[in-house]
Amino acid sequence: MSIVSSLLDKHGIKASLAQADDFEKWLIEKNWDLYNEDKMNNRVIIENEIKKLGIRFANGTVKKDYNAQIEVPFDLVSDMWIEGLEPTGLNWTVEDFSKCEIKADSSTTTHQENELNSANEQQDKPEVICFYEDKNEEEKPNGDKCILKIFGKPIKSGDFTIKLCYKHYGWIEGEPISYINIPIAFNPDPRTLWKNIPTPEKSLFYKPDSECEYIKIEESSETGPRKDIVAASQRGRSHAQDGKARDDHFKIHHCDESDWYILAVADGAGSAKYSRQGSRIACDTVVEYCVNKLKDSTELEDAIRAYKTAEDEESSRKQMANVIYNIVGNAAFSAHKTIKEQAKQTANDIPGVSIKDFATTLMFSICKKFDFGWFVASYWVGDGAMCIFNKEKGTFKLLGIPDEGEFSGQTRFLTMPEIFNGGKAIMDRLRFSIEEDFTALFLMTDGISDPMFETENNLNSFNKWAEFWDKLKTGFPDDEISGVDLKDDNEESKDQLLKWMDFWSPGNHDDRTLVILY
Repeated sequence: MSIVSSLLDKHGIKASLAQADDFEKWLIEKNWDLYNEDKMNNRVIIENEIKKLGIRFANGTVKKDYNAQIEVPFDLVSDMWIEGLEPTGLNWTVEDFSKCEIKADSSTTTHQENELNSANEQQDKPEVICFYEDKNEEEKPNGDKCILKIFGKPIKSGDFTIKLCYKHYGWIEGEPISYINIPIAFNPDPRTLWKNIPTPEKSLFYKPDSECEYIKIEESSETGPRKDIVAASQRGRSHAQDGKARDDHFKIHHCDESDWYILAVADGAGSAKYSRQGSRIACDTVVEYCVNKLKDSTELEDAIRAYKTAEDEESSRKQMANVIYNIVGNAAFSAHKTIKEQAKQTANDIPGVSIKDFATTLMFSICKKFDFGWFVASYWVGDGAMCIFNKEKGTFKLLGIPDEGEFSGQTRFLTMPEIFNGGKAIMDRLRFSIEEDFTALFLMTDGISDPMFETENNLNSFNKWAEFWDKLKTGFPDDEISGVDLKDDNEESKDQLLKWMDFWSPGNHDDRTLVILY
C-alpha cells in the first residue's frame, strides 16, 4: 500500500489502488508546478530589487589604478561573482563572505576561492559604486552586505560588458543562476595617443631625437676618488607628435691635462625656427672656449688658492670675479657671437633669417677638485635650473635665478642683445664658490625642472631637491620606469637616465635635458 493510500484510508476516504496512484500523481504534478512558480516569483522579486540598485562601474584608464566595489544586502543574495573580466586585466574578490554563508542556504557554494589570493583583497578606500537604497524601516536590511571588489590596472582600452552573477537569497542546488550585464569602459593610456615621428634626417641643422653620454674619470693620486658625469637629452612629446627636431642640447667634457670639468646645457626656443642649432652652437662654443683656456690653468688656480686663503674677502672676491669673467663670461659672449655669425651665413641662403631664429637659453659650469675642496664657477641665462646639491649636509645652492621675460611663461635668451649690454650685465649672471664637497651638480632644462619642481619657489626648497634626487634613483614604478644607478663606473647610467626621462607628467611635454656631475 502506498503512502497516499494509507493517508486516504486514515481520513476515511475509500479509494481503489488505481485511484490512489492517480491522486498521488495529480498531487505531485499540481504542487510541483505551484512550488516552482513560488520559487520563480521569489527569484524575480529579488532580481527586480537588484536591478533597482542601479549597479554600475565607473570608467577607468589603461595602466592607471582602478578600484570599485559593489555592496548588496545579504537579504538579496547569498553569493555573487564576476564573469568576463579577463580581457580587461582586472581582478575581483568578495569580502566578508562568511557572513553571507551564515544567512544562505546550506547548499550554497561560494566562488570566492576561484580568484586572487587574499593579499590583493586589501585596497585603500575603493570607490563605492552601489549602495542599498533606503526605502522605509520595514524594508531596510539588517546592515550586513555582500561586498564584491574590482581592482588592478586595465590593460586594454575600449568598451566591455561584464556579467555580475549571483545566487539569490534562498537559492538551492538546481535553480538557475541570476545575472545582470554591466557595461564598463576604459580610456586609452594618454601616452599611447602621442605619435613619435622621427625628425627627417635631411632637415636643415638635423640632430638626433635623443642623445646620452657618460664620462668616467679615473681616481687621482693627488685628489683621490673623483666624480663622473652622466648626461641625456630626449626630444619632447610635443615635438615628436609633429616630427619636429629636438631643440635642447648638452655638451660635457673633462680636461685630462688640467682635471677641469666643463658642463653645458641649452634649450632652444620653441618659437624659433633654428633654435636647435642655436642650442648646439651655444654648448659647443662655451665648452671649446673653456677647454682652450683651461689647458694651462696655472694662473686661474693660483687665483683660486689666493682667494681661498685671502684675509680681505671682499677685495679677493672682486679679483676672483674678474678672473672668472675673463673665462666664463667671455665664453658666453663668444657663444653669442658665434650664433650671430651663423645667422648671417644662413641668411645668405634663406633671406629673412635673423639671430632671433636661433634663440636659446644657456647654462654652463667649470669646476675642479682641489685639496681644500671643489671650486665651481657658472653662467646662466634663461629658465631651467642649475644647482649644487649636498644630501649629507642638507644643503643646496642655486647657481643663478631663472629668467622671466616681460610676460608670464616667457624667458630670456643668449641671443638677446641686452644680455651682453655692458660688463655688469655679464657679471650679474656669473656665480662662483668653494665647496667642501657635494652629492651632485645638476644642470637641467625646463623640460625637467617644470614637472619636477613646478614652481620657482620649489627650486628654493632643500626638500624638493632631496625628492628629486630620490626620484632619480627610484624612478617611476607606476610607469614601469626604473631609476638611475648613480654609482662609480656605471656606463649604463647614460641609458638609464635617457629612459628615466620618459616619465609621464600631464601638460609637460617639452624636450628634456639633464647633466649630472656626481
